[in-house]
Amino acid sequence: MKRKFRLTRSKDIQRVRQYGKNYAHPLIVLLVSPNDLELTRFGITAGRSVGNAVQRNRSKRLLRAAVNTLFDNISRGFDVVLIARKAVLEVNYQQVEGALKGLLQQAGLLGSD
Repeated sequence: MKRKFRLTRSKDIQRVRQYGKNYAHPLIVLLVSPNDLELTRFGITAGRSVGNAVQRNRSKRLLRAAVNTLFDNISRGFDVVLIARKAVLEVNYQQVEGALKGLLQQAGLLGSD
């Protein structure tokens, strides 16, 4: 994912966490907040409850790969934070992608843009 499509500042992630709308799944939590830009930016996190550093990094790689697959169909103009849950390590990539797709549809972000 290119840098311009990432939420890199902790202040932006905190804003989305505080004011954004959240959607939960047993594998992922999705937080969405509109931005005033022509693009959608993503922040991907995994807390210590997911596991050690290797497990947290693997969960973030899975989520990043799923976002890259669906990126062209995601509506523009939002900041999105994805939070991995521990269960994401116990499933395969197709299940992670399906969970993300379901959450994006629930949030109304999956369109034909």
